Amino acid sequence: QVQLVESGGGLVQPGGSLRLSCAASGLTLDYYAIGWFRQAPGKEREEVSCIRSLGDGSAYYKDSVKGRFTISRDNAKNMVYLQMNSLKPEDTAVYYCAAEGSGYGCYDPDHWGQGTQVTVSS
Repeated sequence: QVQLVESGGGLVQPGGSLRLSCAASGLTLDYYAIGWFRQAPGKEREEVSCIRSLGDGSAYYKDSVKGRFTISRDNAKNMVYLQMNSLKPEDTAVYYCAAEGSGYGCYDPDHWGQGTQVTVSS
């Protein structure tokens, strides 16, 4: 059974930092593209970042988080991380980890975590 379990969310002041973690089990992350998505109240879910396992292994970032967020993966530990710096109130959302078996991107993930709440507020 595949499981993706997020952790690390919480309440942080604007300008602060959080590091989200995603622990994967039941699959070998080496072969999956892994991404972070988020959904704010009343809004559609959006892709925040994705790191490929195939091709050039590069990462994608939503424009509004470029330079502030960094995605990384540790295949040996089956873990994915999202380091979030200079957080803004508009980053407030439930953040989801997702895995896609194609390896080339997070276009239609096969597996999803349950989400972790990130709230940026003073």
